[in-house]
Amino acid sequence: MTHELAETPGAVPGMSASAGPSHRPRWNKVPEVTAYFWIIKVLCTTVGETAADLLSEKAGLGLTGVSVLMSALLAVVLVVQFRTTAYRAGVYWLAVALISVVGTLISDNLTDRMGVPLETSTTVFALLLAVVFVVWYRRERTLSIHSVDSTSRESFYWLAVLFTFALGTAAGDLVSERMNLGYWLAAVLFALAIAAVALAHFALGLDAVWSFWIAYVLTRPLGASIGDYLSQPTGDGGIGLGTVVTSALFLTVILGLVVHLAVTRKDVVAPQSAVRQGI
Repeated sequence: MTHELAETPGAVPGMSASAGPSHRPRWNKVPEVTAYFWIIKVLCTTVGETAADLLSEKAGLGLTGVSVLMSALLAVVLVVQFRTTAYRAGVYWLAVALISVVGTLISDNLTDRMGVPLETSTTVFALLLAVVFVVWYRRERTLSIHSVDSTSRESFYWLAVLFTFALGTAAGDLVSERMNLGYWLAAVLFALAIAAVALAHFALGLDAVWSFWIAYVLTRPLGASIGDYLSQPTGDGGIGLGTVVTSALFLTVILGLVVHLAVTRKDVVAPQSAVRQGI
């Protein structure tokens, strides 16, 4: 799925909804949605799953300690992200990686420490995400990530991303537990679900913005299933690489791809000197 999944009909990529002939276009704060975007996104979700387990169990920090540490790091990185004037690959993807861990920890804390049923947490996160989308659209008149070019829109964007990770974690755990599929079959199931969304968009005309966000949610349990399959012991259905090796492997690939994008700027959406229409 490429950038078409993030377009709003009639929208000009990279330009503010309020921009017109007398306004100077501003740079978008989110990368172009290419194959690189989806690959790194899935890798980040995998790291979110394995890194949370690694820090909680191997480092002995526990859920509370890891939650505080990761939330603090995320807050610092988001401050840097908000202060940038345009998309910067390193800062943006570091924020995504950290928010994937925090989103996972929010769901895990509710389930493991507070005993909240997965059905309840899945429903609550879905409702919270819906509220974010409704308020975002009512205020900005668009949910397209090609127009994340103001502090307000960027705030809504990152809040939505956080809830997609929390929702994907809870919903993924719910499906895995209820259906008892195992890590590999669960990964195949979620990959097929994403393929179905892509088919619905390209062949049946499903709205681009909704296609993007549905796929964005589904990549979370896909990445988690892949991470668990690689890291968990063979007796538990994995291949036994462990959380350390799996996290290091995926972080290395993420770093290589992000450096490549930072150098080539293949995913940068330049501002356009045209009028947005149809929003």
